[in-house]
Amino acid sequence: MPREEIFIETKIWISDYGYDETLHGFDKSAAKLGVDRIDLLILHQALPSDFDRTLAAYRALEKLLADGKVRAIGVSNFMVDHLTALLDATAVVPTVNQLEIHPYFQQRAVLDFDDRHHILNQAWSPIGGITFYPGYGEDRRSVLQDPAVTRIAEAHGKSPAQVLLRWGLQQGRSVIPKSTRRTRIAENIDVFDFELTTGELAALDALETGRRGGPEPEAVTLADYGRAIPEA
Repeated sequence: MPREEIFIETKIWISDYGYDETLHGFDKSAAKLGVDRIDLLILHQALPSDFDRTLAAYRALEKLLADGKVRAIGVSNFMVDHLTALLDATAVVPTVNQLEIHPYFQQRAVLDFDDRHHILNQAWSPIGGITFYPGYGEDRRSVLQDPAVTRIAEAHGKSPAQVLLRWGLQQGRSVIPKSTRRTRIAENIDVFDFELTTGELAALDALETGRRGGPEPEAVTLADYGRAIPEA
């Protein structure tokens, strides 16, 4: 497949934050991927316990962008206060903020802030995988099995996952479902031949629980989440 037909996005892990460390993190990722340029490179977390290190990492992304080594830069799991501090201290507005977004956890305040600053919201766990992955808590319930979701899926002759992807797309988000199965990948792409009604969108919006599935951004520290990223 021609390289220009593939969009490559990857992240800098918090262990590689810092100006020189992040430049080296790019080198490691590019070498492992076998490319000279990455389409979108983002920071994985805000690391509020050492935000100066986060800013240094983002300035390294700005350098990579200026040098043409990446086509776009962004962040992930940044809350409003993190984004505000970042915008005050750096020159390039992130292209993307990648967030946990699914009907059970919608982060509307962050989405609205991103929209006002023309930052694309990109949903990780857009079908609510974090709500049913094993090992992520004892009392989780899958958004894919929510009656409101299954009713809409039946009405359109689609799967619950397709409904949730369509929900995100119709609200202007990028959605990046994860799968290694060819049939699931094909299913996830097949979401452009139907449209949710205003009432159906509202019904999905109403499922908000306010419960985050992933780690709290303020709780992310090097001590708890740092791990060495191997060399290429």
